[in-house]
Amino acid sequence: MAECAVTYLLDRLTVIWEQKVKELKGVKEGIEAIKDEFERMTAFLRVADAMEDNDMELKVWVKQVREVAYDTEDVLDKFILNRQESRPNVFVCKLFNWISTLRFNDGIASDVESIRIRVRGIAERHQRYQYKFNIPEAGSSSVVVNSLAYDRRGDALLVEEAELVGIEGRKSELMGWLVEGGAKLGVISVAGMGGLGKTTLVKKVYDDAAVKKHFQSHAWITVSESFKIEELLRDTIHQLFDETKQPVPRGINTMSSNQLKDVVKQFLRERRYVIVFDDVWSIQAWDAIKYALSNNSYGSRIIITTRLTDVASHSLMGAEGNVYMLKPLTQEESWTLFCQKTFHRSSCPPHLTEISHNILNRCAGLPLAIVAIGGVLATKSNRFDDWVMLNQSFGAELEGNDKLESLRMILSLSFKDLPYYLKSCFLYLSIYPEDYQIESKSLIRQWIMEGFVKQKVGRTLEEVAQGYLNELVNRNLIRLVRSDDDGSVKSFRIHDFVREMLLSKSRDQSLIMIANEQTSGGINKVRRLSIHGSLAKVEPQRFGTQLRSLLAFGAIDLESMLSIHELLNSCRMLKVLVLSGSNLESFPKAITKLLHLRYLSLRYTNIKSLPRTIEKLQKLETLDLKHSYVTKLPVEILKLPNLRHLIVYRCVEYSYLPFDFTLGFKPPVGMGALTSLHQLTFVEATPW
Repeated sequence: MAECAVTYLLDRLTVIWEQKVKELKGVKEGIEAIKDEFERMTAFLRVADAMEDNDMELKVWVKQVREVAYDTEDVLDKFILNRQESRPNVFVCKLFNWISTLRFNDGIASDVESIRIRVRGIAERHQRYQYKFNIPEAGSSSVVVNSLAYDRRGDALLVEEAELVGIEGRKSELMGWLVEGGAKLGVISVAGMGGLGKTTLVKKVYDDAAVKKHFQSHAWITVSESFKIEELLRDTIHQLFDETKQPVPRGINTMSSNQLKDVVKQFLRERRYVIVFDDVWSIQAWDAIKYALSNNSYGSRIIITTRLTDVASHSLMGAEGNVYMLKPLTQEESWTLFCQKTFHRSSCPPHLTEISHNILNRCAGLPLAIVAIGGVLATKSNRFDDWVMLNQSFGAELEGNDKLESLRMILSLSFKDLPYYLKSCFLYLSIYPEDYQIESKSLIRQWIMEGFVKQKVGRTLEEVAQGYLNELVNRNLIRLVRSDDDGSVKSFRIHDFVREMLLSKSRDQSLIMIANEQTSGGINKVRRLSIHGSLAKVEPQRFGTQLRSLLAFGAIDLESMLSIHELLNSCRMLKVLVLSGSNLESFPKAITKLLHLRYLSLRYTNIKSLPRTIEKLQKLETLDLKHSYVTKLPVEILKLPNLRHLIVYRCVEYSYLPFDFTLGFKPPVGMGALTSLHQLTFVEATPW
């Protein structure tokens, strides 16, 4: 996201301003002017981020801000790299480097002036947008409300066409909570990710004849993310009074929210009622609603649906009730629903059975996804090749097919509702291969190295990042695979449809590019490159100084490894390098020339040792050699002052032992020199 890129740049500008460029003629004033303009734009960028999809001109402006922030970072990194490499020891070299430095500094000054002019033009357009949207400058207080119009067509489609597969057991459980129990006001919260069918399930319960008969008053209120409390209360009043054929109170359109709450409360005081609040997006939204509801002793019930686990839990405070976490459909239920939608209640043709199961697995039990993709397949012929093509081009189908519009809307709403600091973190998940099991600790370290995590007083960066991950769990945006003993997330996956949405947004913002043997030819001007499996030959010059992160997953063939080595030799500005599972037998020499490198992972490789030149990586903060064959580190590792995470071990299985045997490494004498160390795993304990 542009705001994240600018914020990260501002942090770096502050440090570089203090340490590097004060004395450089022609650079000082330019850097100061750029920094000032970016600071003025940051508050507006957070709002523009939520609006850009609905305003193409604004979207272009945000893109320009993002690109000039990246270009500024390139100039700064080039400047720092030159200073680090210019360390001569003899007089002739000193003279040569002095002349070269003069020329280089003149070039930097020219680059900075060019960027300053670009930023000034962007800033002028910023003033126009600030006036257009009435958005205050940074530092003033404002409440940002997402103006995205909420579309319920997805849930309506599900109600009509899902035909209630697997709903009976879920419905019976909710019915029991609703009509049984004590006389106190009860709250039932139905939670789960978008597209699971929360609204469908609750609507069937709400419309049940037994429920209609049990309660005297009924109301169904759609809250959505951009609700206004006065409109919501007026809607409630109209439904309650219309049901009893009573005229609504006079002056309702001019009443304040407190007056409207009082009308609702007085009406419900002597009645057994059931009210559904569908799609509650925040704790604040629920708190604004609940004080209008009469806490009588007639066995009244409130049902809310939400995507957020903490909203579901918070709604029970001060009331009796239950949280119902809606789960995906089972494989059997998914297959029944898929066949109903795709083959119109007929059985699946034998030649399409295997490919149908492959497609269905990508839906991961999400009813809306099954209905949507089934609707697409129902319009296609039963030619095997057509189905294979759809399975292989899932992303393009999701982006371009009108029949999947409801699914796109449901998924996009969850993304739009994320706070600004989580959007880049969530988009970053698209860097992993399809159905990849993501290890939370590795991901957290990468978020930090990418500059996505902001320092908070009294907390480490790792603790802040863990909080970010917990927020994604709370929003039901990730699929838990394993938990630690303390209940925290150990590993997880993301839904295929969610991943496709993230990939689309990442490409649009030049945040991440996925490369393989089919896609590598069109790669250009990208900050993060992720290689999945085999990679055709690439042209490293395409990336220039742009590339900051290179990740390779399972690149084992010779051609892919040659391409990766070319990239390492050409892309000198890399900060994050992950070669997990790659066919590496020895440590690539080119890595020690990556002087900006902060994160290095050589997990699941065959390397056995590190070169003494590892000391050149002065900015390195994470060295991950898990499941490699390294058992000893050179003493030069002690010269890395910023090293925070040192992970060196592998697990060995023995048939006669009921557990894996962990082999650590032999540390060099003087490990106490690594004063920044935060994590150390594992050291071989020896008698000496």
